[in-house]
Amino acid sequence: MSGVTLTQAVKKYGDLEVIHGVDLVVEHGEFCVFVGPSGCGKSTLLRMIAGLEETTGGQISIGARDVTDADPSDRGVAMVFQTYALYPHMTVEENMGFGLKMNGHPKDEITEKVGEASRILKLDEYLKRKPKALSGGQRQRVAIGRAIVRGPEVFLFDEPLSNLDAELRVDMRVEIARLHKDIGATMIYVTHDQVEAMTLADKIVVLRDGYIEQVGSPMALYSDPDNKFVAGFIGSPSMNFVEGIAAAGAVTVPAFGGVSVPTSVRLPNVGQRVIVGIRPQHIQIEPAHDGAEADLTEQLGGVAYTYFVCPTGERLVVETKGEDAPVSGVRALLRPEDGTVFFFDAETEKRLR
Repeated sequence: MSGVTLTQAVKKYGDLEVIHGVDLVVEHGEFCVFVGPSGCGKSTLLRMIAGLEETTGGQISIGARDVTDADPSDRGVAMVFQTYALYPHMTVEENMGFGLKMNGHPKDEITEKVGEASRILKLDEYLKRKPKALSGGQRQRVAIGRAIVRGPEVFLFDEPLSNLDAELRVDMRVEIARLHKDIGATMIYVTHDQVEAMTLADKIVVLRDGYIEQVGSPMALYSDPDNKFVAGFIGSPSMNFVEGIAAAGAVTVPAFGGVSVPTSVRLPNVGQRVIVGIRPQHIQIEPAHDGAEADLTEQLGGVAYTYFVCPTGERLVVETKGEDAPVSGVRALLRPEDGTVFFFDAETEKRLR
């Protein structure tokens, strides 16, 4: 059983602490995604697991082994990088088997393992080609194949799709998901793209400034965020946030024309500010001469996203069916669907429950 456990893991560069006492358990066979904005520490944390960054404090275990101070080659991990890092003078077959060759594995064993990996990744017809004759997606599959032949306990992916165009990213997401299903290995994947996180992960770890904000399944984080940061980061387009004023058993929302949204959550004192969150698909549009004004619309065919400017100056994104999208200049009252509104403390930004 080869899960990964981090216990109070700390990373410092001199006096600067960038990873702050992280506790995390990735179960055997899980697909875990580290997600967060640039500079949040997700790649640093992955490199600590790989042994490419020294762990300043705490412990990292793979299975039952403490690997905190172990060499990268002794950890039983294989890493796929953002850059493909293929040898240009070698064929696909040679690139995939090079690590095994350097470790003294027999030629027959190398051929067998490379053949199995190429079958899984549908690379058989490219084995005699060199990297310059491959597309970006094919090169990334070769890099993944090089990891597979090592038979690691844990696969580590550091933003492996960021150099691919949009169509290839979708194709490779499907291939990586299929790979995980086929081999059932523990995989830890770093991305700043929350769409990748939502579509690939069994478990998402949301990071900010070297701290874990929340851990959970994609839908758990989407439907039950702990704070404003997670609520805004998970979901596309992002959740709308506007100001509200606490009342007795309700929150008055000026951006919604002063409507009071009833709630059973524990609110601050009457009259105090509350952050109100609502997703674009949960806002209803009612024609009105004195409501919010449609500024512009992103038309995507089946759906459209219209950006409204409220009389309060706040902006809201509203999702509609493509054929129902309001035209620029139209005014409307915006109303939340019942039971779809989230409330956050204005000071701490924690979810009010």
